[in-house]
Amino acid sequence: MTTTQSTTTLKVIAFQLMEKEYALPVRQVRSIEKLMHITRVPGTSPFVKGVINLRGVVTPIIDLRKRFQLPNETYDDTTRIIIAAIDDLEVGLVVDGANDVLDIPSEAIEPQPEVVGAVEADYITGVAKLEKRLLILLSLEKVLN
Repeated sequence: MTTTQSTTTLKVIAFQLMEKEYALPVRQVRSIEKLMHITRVPGTSPFVKGVINLRGVVTPIIDLRKRFQLPNETYDDTTRIIIAAIDDLEVGLVVDGANDVLDIPSEAIEPQPEVVGAVEADYITGVAKLEKRLLILLSLEKVLN
C-alpha cells in the first residue's frame, strides 16, 4: 500500500524586532526598502511614523516596535521598511532587519501560544519551529486594525 504525503508550505519573509524573528507571508510583501526620509503627519497614532513617497506612491509607515509597545531603538544600517499590502491598502513596516525568504512546512506551524499580558500576542497567528529557529507569524490584518 502506498501513501502519498501532501505537505503544504507557507512562503514567508523573516524579519527581526528586538532579537526575535517574525514572519509575514510573501504574498503580502511588495518590497523591502532601506530606511528613507519619513515625513511626519500630525494627528496620527503614535505608532504611525508618517508617510514616504515610494516611486510616486504615498505610503503610510508604521513602526512595529511602537505598535507592539516595545522599547525604542535608534535606526541603523540594518533597519528596513517592509512594504506590505492587504487588498489595495499598502503600508510600510519599520523593522530592525529583514533576514530572508523561507518555506515553512504546515506541520511546523503551531497555533498562537497563550501568553498573558503580551501586547504583541494580539497580532500573532501562530509560531513556526524551524530547526533551531522560532518564527512568530504575524497577521497583517490585525496589525493594521
